[in-house]
Amino acid sequence: GVFGMAGDQGKLKEIAALKGKYDFRLLVDDAHGFGTLGETGAGAGEAQGCQDAIDLYFSTFAKSMASIGAFVAGDRTIIDYIRWNIRSQIFAKSLPMPLTLGNLKRLDLLRTQPELKAKLWENATKLQKGLKEKGFDIGNTDTPVTPVYMKGGVEEATAMVMDLRENYGVFASVVVYPVIPKGHIIYRLIPTAAHTDADIQETLKAFSETKAKLDSGAYKVEAIPDMAEAR
Repeated sequence: GVFGMAGDQGKLKEIAALKGKYDFRLLVDDAHGFGTLGETGAGAGEAQGCQDAIDLYFSTFAKSMASIGAFVAGDRTIIDYIRWNIRSQIFAKSLPMPLTLGNLKRLDLLRTQPELKAKLWENATKLQKGLKEKGFDIGNTDTPVTPVYMKGGVEEATAMVMDLRENYGVFASVVVYPVIPKGHIIYRLIPTAAHTDADIQETLKAFSETKAKLDSGAYKVEAIPDMAEAR
């Protein structure tokens, strides 16, 4: 449903329309869409008006739900087949009861407190708007997933992400070669409903300052910094 690195949505509605011409089932991995997209938070399919065309819907409680576990939803015949035949499910254990109850509570919050999703989008919009105003390239994201594209090597990316975390208090996932081409860096930011305007402004300031360091060559090192020794 959502490309986890770039933050843009897949063309589910266009793909679903092809089901009238071709005989296939549609499976959607919506790890980043569930809980954040659509009127009720049901995901990318709901947001694009084609939820009923999805035959098998997969998502996780590890993203918007900030927990552990995942689920597959679909026709009972398919689910029963998966339950008894998928190799990774054989001898697997259920989630511990505290996590199960916690996930059920999170689903309840999603249904009963839509203001949380609204706040998430308010924060995501402010962050993305602020980054673009400061000249950062965030691609074509149309979800809270916020990639920041830069140029640099693996060592520079590592030094910069450590600087962001240790000296600015900003956590960002970093993506480098071989996941993406050499010389390119993606810092992935994902705001939450709990962040404040002050948090967003601090993040924008941190990225402006560290980007200036990156451009000046301050992060050029011969080897990847040892984060354990840095402490």
